[in-house]
Amino acid sequence: MMDLHRLRLLREVHGRGTVHGAARALGYSPSAISQQLAVLEREAGTPLLERIGRNVRLTAAGEVLVRHATALLDGVEAAEAELAAVAAGRVAGVVRIASFQSAFIRVVAPAIRSLAASHPDIRVEAAELEVEQAAPALRLQQLDVMVGDEYDGQPRAVHTDLRREHLLREHIRVILPTDHPLAASDRVPLRELAELPWAACQPGTGHREMHVRVCRELGGFEPDIRYSSDDLLILLELVRTTGAGALLPDLVVGAGAPGVAVRLPAEGDVGRAVFLLTRRTRTPAVAAVADALATAATGQTRS
Repeated sequence: MMDLHRLRLLREVHGRGTVHGAARALGYSPSAISQQLAVLEREAGTPLLERIGRNVRLTAAGEVLVRHATALLDGVEAAEAELAAVAAGRVAGVVRIASFQSAFIRVVAPAIRSLAASHPDIRVEAAELEVEQAAPALRLQQLDVMVGDEYDGQPRAVHTDLRREHLLREHIRVILPTDHPLAASDRVPLRELAELPWAACQPGTGHREMHVRVCRELGGFEPDIRYSSDDLLILLELVRTTGAGALLPDLVVGAGAPGVAVRLPAEGDVGRAVFLLTRRTRTPAVAAVADALATAATGQTRS
């Protein structure tokens, strides 16, 4: 009989692409994982992995085994959740959430508070993590729920093996210093902000791509991005203190942002979708957390 732990290692190596990547993720040495996989290959009676440069990929037999391993591990997860619920007499278990910063503050934290009252036997563990890192961890059962974002015109990868649920849609707002000449306008013409210094996220991020695209397409200029941070609250503070401008979603400014003017662009609406990802089979505890997140997301956007 094949060992479930070794099957988990095989799936982890497949997901990470290298033995070293799986070792870092699991806290093992590469040699320990290689030894366990060698045992698994002897049990299977056929090679399961082949080297491609520094990476590894599954053989046909390995693909079959990983597919069955995923089903087995999902079944074990469901069994553990059901046993925890029976022992507690109500929905119970550990649910691990990852979220980007502003949704963590406005959606995840309120959901955790409500779950403490409605489902006290669910232990929620939450961490800030971007979509690119969270989605693979979700698939590998290192996370149970992921809250992600998707800017207009920048679709995220489609994960057919995961379940996606819409949480909310935000407007992208133009954030200006209160003493800017256009701060009193209801809608701000971006084309008149070409000379403004800007604060945006680091190059390579979805926010930076959105910022540059909106300035080019709606404003007709290349933005002078002088200040960079992946912390959107820092960008908000940079507008307050340096006189820069920023393009920020509703969840960042919340119900209001003292010291800055929050306006819509005059040339058209730009938005961002916030969504939930889980594995397709949800345990009762994961389903309860997903419901709490959906409730917390309601009413979070400005008009």
